[in-house]
Amino acid sequence: MFKPAYAIATVSLAVAFGVAVLANAQLFSHKALSVATATTIAMTAIEACKAQGYNVSANVLGREGQVVVAIRNPAAGFATFENSMKKAYTARTTRAPSGKFADAVKGNPNAGQFFLTNFVAAQGALPIMVGNDTIGAIGISGAPGGDKDEACAKAGIDKVAAQLR
Repeated sequence: MFKPAYAIATVSLAVAFGVAVLANAQLFSHKALSVATATTIAMTAIEACKAQGYNVSANVLGREGQVVVAIRNPAAGFATFENSMKKAYTARTTRAPSGKFADAVKGNPNAGQFFLTNFVAAQGALPIMVGNDTIGAIGISGAPGGDKDEACAKAGIDKVAAQLR
């Protein structure tokens, strides 16, 4: 004969073991960009470009591709703001300079990534790394050439290199 007390005890025991398993779940521990560090990266990059006569926009994205800091020099073109974000997103997602992605898809307008939001095949962004871990990316747009944008992005990352250990 089935007894409700046994059924309740069995269910309670199963729930207890399930909760115990969840209580032992592993938590991730990782470094993340602070707003202060992201601002330093962005402002250093903008200043490096300004020193060369280039008015640019900078976007610094975090680990999940979210915008941490976005700054547009008032003298920079309007499209540079969005383009710098897309360059940074491309670098963050691919964990490589955005120029590498541009080279990889050159001549292939049907590359799958072009159908994803925020990908752009343009040089000017670098991933921000701590060892082999990509914790963000910086994208620059507005200099006369992606190589110049990328050099400014590198100046921004170099400024905080000691913090990225």
